[in-house]
Amino acid sequence: MKNIETTEYSCPVEATLGVIGGKWKPLILWHLKEDVLRYNTLQQMLPGISPRMLTKQLRELEDDGIVNRKMYPEIPPRVEYSLTDFGKTIIPVLEALAQWGLTYMDIRQDRKCEMKR
Repeated sequence: MKNIETTEYSCPVEATLGVIGGKWKPLILWHLKEDVLRYNTLQQMLPGISPRMLTKQLRELEDDGIVNRKMYPEIPPRVEYSLTDFGKTIIPVLEALAQWGLTYMDIRQDRKCEMKR
């Protein structure tokens, strides 16, 4: 796990990717953008992620102050995840990524159609 107190970044993009980069973190944040979700629900929404990786990614996001973890003292224990107020500031970035992804997917589809002609 990275030490956020000693991590140094040379540019803002590097800092952003240092916090939300990778395969799973943006997807976790995307699912949490409007909902408070339990661990099992998140795991179901992310096919292919292992329990160990989901736990690791959630812990790192929590350590970075992006995700809030709330544990309820019940049997069995219930844990819910949500975005912190600071974490909510990443939503416009994720929405911009989603819009770019839609445009990219359209361009790719157009190219495939042109190639078939």
